[in-house]
Amino acid sequence: MGDTETETGAERGLAGFSTRAIHAGQDPEPTTGAVIPPISLSTTFAQDGVGNHKGFEYSRSGNPTRTAMEIQVASLEEARYGMAFASGLAAEDNILRLLTQGQRVILGNDAYGGTFRLISKVWAPLGFPWSAVDLTDLDGLRDNWPSDTGMVWLETPTNPLLTCFDIEAIVSIAHERGAIVVVDNTFATPYLQQPITLGADIVVHSATKYLGGHSDVVGGFVATSDDGLAERLSFTQNAAGAVPSPFDCYLVLRGVKTLAVRMDRHCENARAVVDLLVDHDAVERVLYPQLPDHPGHEAAAKQMRDFGGMVSFTLRAGRDAAMRVAAATSIFTLAESLGAVESLIEHPGAMTHMSAAGSPLEVPDNLIRLSVGIEDAHDLVDDLAAALDTI
Repeated sequence: MGDTETETGAERGLAGFSTRAIHAGQDPEPTTGAVIPPISLSTTFAQDGVGNHKGFEYSRSGNPTRTAMEIQVASLEEARYGMAFASGLAAEDNILRLLTQGQRVILGNDAYGGTFRLISKVWAPLGFPWSAVDLTDLDGLRDNWPSDTGMVWLETPTNPLLTCFDIEAIVSIAHERGAIVVVDNTFATPYLQQPITLGADIVVHSATKYLGGHSDVVGGFVATSDDGLAERLSFTQNAAGAVPSPFDCYLVLRGVKTLAVRMDRHCENARAVVDLLVDHDAVERVLYPQLPDHPGHEAAAKQMRDFGGMVSFTLRAGRDAAMRVAAATSIFTLAESLGAVESLIEHPGAMTHMSAAGSPLEVPDNLIRLSVGIEDAHDLVDDLAAALDTI
């Protein structure tokens, strides 16, 4: 099977986002009428004759539960093809295999530490150069374009500074120069932003985060509408075999059904937290795309439905104060990861972005990142305010 081709919502007559989240790829099971797609644990599938099968042969190559999830998420991204992976980094590694040796990756100068580690520590030594670039500076990108560039890789909003980039503008620059554009849409989710509709070639997700939404599954996802890219990505998905289990796919399927309602609450709660932070004397700067002075605010306002559930901020008192605040909350849990129903707090420099220390992607040591969950907003505000008062 490999890549799963899906119709867009309009083609299926399912125009609404939540309608597709609940129904795309998930018709009742024909034998029993089960409304929820079964978890198909079989590793192999019977054939009526040699090469005459019912769409599935071997579960690494294709699995009914995985196919349902691939159709579901691809539909939400308005993409023709979707491919599921065992983790977000497995998905990213699969994308990087599109490059030929010597081709450069332009990476935004703020990115997830795991992405930076994969590109700079795994792929660069194999002959794949990379550059960290301020992707908010479009003139600089045009004027200083490395001739060996094969791929532009951007997160928007970024992790952890939440900078937002103009996807359409970057796509225009990259395509004029023959480069592929990959957008990590993990923070925004397809509910808030659909990069394929803005011209991006590939969208990648850590499905562990908002797609799963409950801190109980690790997964990755790749979407594209390009036939040639889909064929190559699908081939490597099967050949390298970094695919998720059927149970993991079921958990993502289940999580995505409530993505829209969760994201609305994440955004609402994030605004309440931001209101606290912008007025607090201990806070040096609040990083949130809705704020008018935020880097890329205009791009976010143009291409996003809302501004997301992630909030970062820096403290005037420095690193030690940030460490104390991160450890002082009771409702915000001190933990890595993000995008689930519970609120999380972390110190990126000592946790998720430690691998970027000493690099152009190093993050401020007084930075705190919040994944704002869906608890009652007043409880989150009170919890964070109490932690800030410990400084």
